[in-house]
Amino acid sequence: MISKTFPITEIIRHRRTVKPAMMDSDLDIPMELIDELLENANWAPTHGFTEPWRFKIFSGNSRKSLGKKLQDLYSAHTPDDQFRQDKLNKLGKNPILAPIVMAICMERGDNPKIPELEEIEAVACAIQNMHLTAAAAGLGAFWSSPPILGTDGMREFLSLREIDRCLGLFYLGWLKEGENWPKSSRGPVSNKIEWVDKS
Repeated sequence: MISKTFPITEIIRHRRTVKPAMMDSDLDIPMELIDELLENANWAPTHGFTEPWRFKIFSGNSRKSLGKKLQDLYSAHTPDDQFRQDKLNKLGKNPILAPIVMAICMERGDNPKIPELEEIEAVACAIQNMHLTAAAAGLGAFWSSPPILGTDGMREFLSLREIDRCLGLFYLGWLKEGENWPKSSRGPVSNKIEWVDKS
């Protein structure tokens, strides 16, 4: 029986989404911590050891280029009746609010026996590993997945093949002074369980 005070339990329940507006873009993240996040991501489960996770890391001025590309794609792919200026502004601003932004990519393996869904799930596990590592260090993290990430324009921007995917942007940063670690809650797990056979 695992104790409720088991460290991984504490880390899992401490993890939160910390949006870029809460981050201090001027506070650098030590390279040793970034390396640890990525190494832990690399130990996610992977069917057939395809290891499909790929990370394109934006820092410094490249964050502005990312924001501009997101705005261009949003403008090009959003119908007039759905266009929102506030969303356009946020797409351009968010990347410069976080000191590090990672494009989370899935590189499709060449084993046809492994469904694409399993490759996507493996990448999701890698991101959970990173998010938990960030939470343990007190580092804010936010996984964003606007629909424009699935466009040909985004694939070209990230130098991905047609069969690959960008599954999201992962923002990392320390909380601004005066910001508090977000609180959250979950509904009872008992409402989400059905025992098929308890005998």
